Amino acid sequence: MIRINTLPEVNERKPTFVAIGSFDGVHRGHQLVLQSMVAAAKKQGARTAVLTFFPHPKRVLQNLTGPYYLTTLDDRVAQLAEQGIDIIITHDFNDVVRRTRAADFVDQLQRHLDMRQLWGGDFSFGYKREGDVPFLRQLGQEKGFTVELVQGMVELADGVVSSSRVRASLTEGDVADVADCLGRPYHVRGLIVMGDQRGRTIGFPTANLAAWDEQLRPANGVYATYAWIGGQRHMAATNVGVRPTINGGNVTIEAHILDFDRDIYNQPMRLEFIQRIRPEQKFAGLDALQAQIQADVAEVRIVLS
Repeated sequence: MIRINTLPEVNERKPTFVAIGSFDGVHRGHQLVLQSMVAAAKKQGARTAVLTFFPHPKRVLQNLTGPYYLTTLDDRVAQLAEQGIDIIITHDFNDVVRRTRAADFVDQLQRHLDMRQLWGGDFSFGYKREGDVPFLRQLGQEKGFTVELVQGMVELADGVVSSSRVRASLTEGDVADVADCLGRPYHVRGLIVMGDQRGRTIGFPTANLAAWDEQLRPANGVYATYAWIGGQRHMAATNVGVRPTINGGNVTIEAHILDFDRDIYNQPMRLEFIQRIRPEQKFAGLDALQAQIQADVAEVRIVLS
């Protein structure tokens, strides 16, 4: 896999099948499109490329603020690479791009990649989203490429998989549904930083995760999680929230790693969210909090055993 930032960085022009989109989360719907494209390209001896925008176009066009993304950009690239993509272009979505006409963008794809097929679901791109499927198919007849739509969406028992569904489930703390949509557990990553060390005083030290502040966290609460540190997986009871019993204030992610006693400050950690144990709540005092954490840890062991 080759990762580049702009189309002119492509060092070889040859027949290429291309998918364009944000692909935030690389959920099972995205995977269906990409795997179909890869299979078709192999049959025809073509190269595959994904052009993914960052920042997310909605962040720019709708002036969205606060946590929004389902993955970091590096994780998105890694997940795209797992689909067998040859070239991943992490294209900046800026004022120049947002005003580029669809036909002009297609010209760039053909000039630098030799695009032969454009893949997706029901999609559109270009200035004011003028490059919809009918427009692109007409343009393809003129310029020598086809538009390939993957018919049928990935459906679960209670609806279609989409990025908006994943975001909604995260805000409800339904990490099991998120995992069903993604085909893998939802995770956040970052460095382990020094906290206020309150957990140590009640017998439950925690690893405080400094995660990317633009990535969505699951709803406040306690979760059964796996903590990955140095390539090793550990069971952990993780609290996401403001720690109301001790007037914590800002939202934090704190993992009590089970059966673990090592100095891991400033080390990277990835937390995989498996199941929500309970919502965050305020207790009468530290004794009540300690008793509840003991119960939480016992339940985490059952869930992850």
